[in-house]
Amino acid sequence: MTTSQLIDRLRSMLADEMPLPGVGSTPLRHRKLMAIGREDLSLARIAEAHWDAVAILAEAGQTAQAGAIYGVWASEKPGQELDVIATESGARIEGRKMFCSGAGLVDRALITVKGPKPVLVNADLRSNPTKYQIDGSSWKTAAFAETRTSTVTFNGLPVSRADFIGEPGWYLERAGFWHGACGPAACWAGGAAGLIDFAAQQERDDPHATAHLGGLQAALWELEAVLDCAGRDIDSDPDDAVRAKTRALIIRHLIEQACTDVVRRLGRAHGPQHLAMDEAISKRCHELDLYLRQSHAERDLESLGNQVRLFGLLDRV
Repeated sequence: MTTSQLIDRLRSMLADEMPLPGVGSTPLRHRKLMAIGREDLSLARIAEAHWDAVAILAEAGQTAQAGAIYGVWASEKPGQELDVIATESGARIEGRKMFCSGAGLVDRALITVKGPKPVLVNADLRSNPTKYQIDGSSWKTAAFAETRTSTVTFNGLPVSRADFIGEPGWYLERAGFWHGACGPAACWAGGAAGLIDFAAQQERDDPHATAHLGGLQAALWELEAVLDCAGRDIDSDPDDAVRAKTRALIIRHLIEQACTDVVRRLGRAHGPQHLAMDEAISKRCHELDLYLRQSHAERDLESLGNQVRLFGLLDRV
């Protein structure tokens, strides 16, 4: 899928309602995001951010602009936070931000900027194209090339008071931040499901390939079950931020582990041929491996352990 095809496909999906997290249909939301990842991981990466932005705005009591595609540019590197400069006419954004997916593709972006606590801004990118520069040269891998993940330098992008979302710190402190963190995990699961679909279509039927096919089927069941269970749990208790963080860390770990197992099994079952000579499968494996690094591995497990020490084990409701 080319970049233009990706955006056309996403625009065609905007009319298909995506359930908001925590309002009764979160398992369906997870299944829809998983289905997008099963179709194409680059599409999923842009689509998940858009639907996350829609959910953030809804939680803040705001409505997304009709027909607009949103990004969420919230990656932070110490010492490189964006600044908001107050002016007589309003405010402007200055500075550089890395890992801006969809740069040059999305119409608006929810952007974190520096303050005593991070501030979230709903920025109009289409109306002010001269107030920022996009540099994609640091992205060296072919994986996710279509998503145009870039470093964006802002030089006076204007924002109004109405563009600020919530109070300082609201973005990270709400339970919805952690509900949203389950969205990428659903896309990871979709990426793995696409590899499982491929394995099921292969004609190699030696005992080892067959055994791995059984393991892959079990992994697919696990991925779907974890997402469904998480969705029901979110809907049953959507406002508890402590529970939401613990739940999200558990879910992301379980799905990361299952997806890693899927990639490992595919290579062990079918050898190097498809990884080296099938462009679509090689690309999906590479993108899934890169996407999974949004999980912070042992750092997230440390956070989960600290949650357990502070608040106890998370019992199912």
